[in-house]
Amino acid sequence: MKIGLEVHVQLPTRSKLFCSCATSAEEPNTAICPTCLGLPGSRPVLNRRALELGLTIARMMECEVPDATWFTRKTYFYPDLPRHFQITQFDSPIGERGQFILDGKKIRIRRVHLEDDPGRVRRVGKTGEEVSLIDYNRSGIPLVEIVTEPDITSPSEARRFVTELLKELRHVVGVQADGESSVRADCNISVAEERVEVKNVQGLRNIERALKYEAVRQVKLLKAKRPVLRETRRFEEGRGVTLPARKKEFEEDYGYIGEPDLGVFHIRAMADALEIREGPMETMVRLVDKHGVQETVARQIVSTSMSLASLFERLAVDVGSDAAITWVTGPITASWSKLEPRLDEVENEVVAAIISTTSGKMSDVEGRMRIEALAEGRDLETIQAPEGDIIDMVESFLDDNPELVKDFQDNEKAANRAIGQIMQATKGSYSSRDVVAAVMSALRKRI
Repeated sequence: MKIGLEVHVQLPTRSKLFCSCATSAEEPNTAICPTCLGLPGSRPVLNRRALELGLTIARMMECEVPDATWFTRKTYFYPDLPRHFQITQFDSPIGERGQFILDGKKIRIRRVHLEDDPGRVRRVGKTGEEVSLIDYNRSGIPLVEIVTEPDITSPSEARRFVTELLKELRHVVGVQADGESSVRADCNISVAEERVEVKNVQGLRNIERALKYEAVRQVKLLKAKRPVLRETRRFEEGRGVTLPARKKEFEEDYGYIGEPDLGVFHIRAMADALEIREGPMETMVRLVDKHGVQETVARQIVSTSMSLASLFERLAVDVGSDAAITWVTGPITASWSKLEPRLDEVENEVVAAIISTTSGKMSDVEGRMRIEALAEGRDLETIQAPEGDIIDMVESFLDDNPELVKDFQDNEKAANRAIGQIMQATKGSYSSRDVVAAVMSALRKRI
């Protein structure tokens, strides 16, 4: 099985690719102008920021960037394309022959290019009585299209590729695609010789569903000794099936001609001057190679937040990798949803608390409590570690119930038994927060 993807992602610009209309609008047909409607006499002007973002993506994927690039008119006729051609890049993409590493496997990138989005057709009304309405707000939105070689070998791998690609794009260029509503892909798949394209599949889950269905359909045709026709199909999300849309076009069917209103853009100097932020995948590799973090743990840290990965690396320098892993994957991750928005103002205090704990100047329990307090914005002066008697009570309870430690190794929820017993025994003398902290600390020391 061979799968190649053409992934379309909206670039995070405030204005459209060839005009100054906003890329967001609440009401239909309000962010439009003569240029994005293709009215006679209107002329496109390239959005410099979109070009910079496209080049950043091309370089992120290690593509070869040409000295010059230009745009092309791709002619086809649909109601949502008011000028009856799309402005894209045909023989002069901004990047070619790149690569993307997925789980250690190289997925070759054929090309990266820019193009503008058509409008959107909305069908409303009862079945059989639908009315088609067109919203041109989306017309002219800047897209980057990333085209892979047919190096993907399964529907699940295709989904993983797009998932990891979006993670990289979110961090490197600020793409807001959430994977289910704002990413589209044309999926090319063949299980024998002839390939079929499933057009405009939206969302990660649907990409995998469409490819699974199409793979099974082609296998059934071949087993029945029937030909697989080269065609373009569409994915019907409700039924989970692909249906014929039209015969597959060849490139000459689109009547490509150069876009005369835009000219040639010399981009090599711009591309060379761009600073490329490190992506999550590269960070994960460094955590494994430099700090000795297990790959699953490194993936967990990076997937949670790149800010968490940065905090880990700072702690690894100050207290060592082992201690940094313990604190980052434990109390810091537990409080991360509240801690991350305040990280700029409290990061130094979090690091200081962990250093004090690691050096023996503060107990583990107090360190955890301070991190929770920082995350919640509470006054640190009010933080007090549990008294010795509650710690002694927890230790005594665990001495009498050694099987609890073994259960805790398999499932941390086993700690709830000890927490409940201690809360009952102390009759509310200690806060639930203090009891939980004391129990968890004592259990972790014993495993």
